[in-house]
Amino acid sequence: MNERLNVLVVEDDDALRDALLLTLEAAGHSAKGAPGGREALQAMERERFNMVISDLRMAPMDGLQLLGEIHGRHPGLPVMLMTAFGEVEKAVAAMRGGACDFMLKPFEPKALLDQIARYATPPSAEGVIAEDARSRDVLLLASRVARTDATVLLTGESGTGKEVFARYIHDQSARARGAFVAINCAAIPDSLLEATLFGHERGAFTGAQMSQAGKFEQANGGTLLLDEISEMPLGLQAKLLRVLQEREVERVGGKRPVALDIRVLATSNRDMAAEVKAGRFREDLFYRLNVFPLAIPALRERPGDILPLARHFLSMHGSRDGRALRFDAQAEAKLAAYDWPGNVRELENAIQRAVIMAPANVVGQDQLSLAMPTGTAANPVPQVEPAAIASSGASPANIRDLERQHILETLAKVGGSRKKAVELLGISERTLRYKLAQYRQNGDGIPE
Repeated sequence: MNERLNVLVVEDDDALRDALLLTLEAAGHSAKGAPGGREALQAMERERFNMVISDLRMAPMDGLQLLGEIHGRHPGLPVMLMTAFGEVEKAVAAMRGGACDFMLKPFEPKALLDQIARYATPPSAEGVIAEDARSRDVLLLASRVARTDATVLLTGESGTGKEVFARYIHDQSARARGAFVAINCAAIPDSLLEATLFGHERGAFTGAQMSQAGKFEQANGGTLLLDEISEMPLGLQAKLLRVLQEREVERVGGKRPVALDIRVLATSNRDMAAEVKAGRFREDLFYRLNVFPLAIPALRERPGDILPLARHFLSMHGSRDGRALRFDAQAEAKLAAYDWPGNVRELENAIQRAVIMAPANVVGQDQLSLAMPTGTAANPVPQVEPAAIASSGASPANIRDLERQHILETLAKVGGSRKKAVELLGISERTLRYKLAQYRQNGDGIPE
């Protein structure tokens, strides 16, 4: 295997445990052994493992009990159990309890290595950059849930790449040959969102000159991504819930339901539990969508991804101009030290600007225009570019104030045109309306 993994082997038979450790180390992995469940849990407190391989019959803590403890403390960590032929019923119970698989003793070394490759290493995919250990863990979870038809709710800050992970789930699923249809619930006016989702019949409303299949029908046999689901109006949420429950959709103005065979994924950059509590999102729909929650960490929480992503974007945007570009050491240090409040989206924008500004084939730190340079990634100290301070007369107190300042300056720059502003800001018009309304409520003097 190409990837070196850290595997924990839990086996009370010393000879067998040593043999398994030798097999794993000979294959290039790092392997640790534990004679029982308690020792295994202690080892997991000291270091991070990619996978646990445990015997089923042990005392005083058996494999099933250890499995439960691991799932409580380290959800998502793959656990495979080893069992003798007569304990297959217990092994099946372990599978129901969350074990990724079980192996019957005795087994060949290659069979063990194949199982580790299957469950501890997420399949690679074009365009998916995940080098940081935390990203690899999320990608591994995504690959595991992809094998099922479970509905997945992907959450995380704006710009973290939730749609990339959603597409990865589709590509690794049995529906990969079907359509992947994404709809941004925040980008479509409320009056058109229902017809866009569910489709409409001819004459259903003014301007409906022909029948049109909605996104649900277009995704039949594949996957539908409801991007920014928290922006969906409450009235439409009730209709969406019925579609998810009944697995059929009725077009606007139609009388005949259309059966659906789709997998539904949803994303949000908000705290969905808080949205439910505030009455802005239906509780029953939340639980329907939150079958398998998948939290995508912010870029500052997975620093091992920053430079691989930056190099990927540099190659991608440079090749469009026919240029083979690279960063110098100072530029890479600057990229790694920045806190990236706008996450992967901000990183790509910064690299695209650097490609334009680079006079030669080497991108230096002077070509990296970052809005808020920080001292170190571990202890960021937000600062503002001199130009921004000069235009406002004061330094923003926090990231929220900086965001408000940036939005208002962009609006002023385009003469108040919201359409032009959202293009420059990279947000939806609905999000812009929402933020302007917040500023008005805070007494910022924003005109209607």
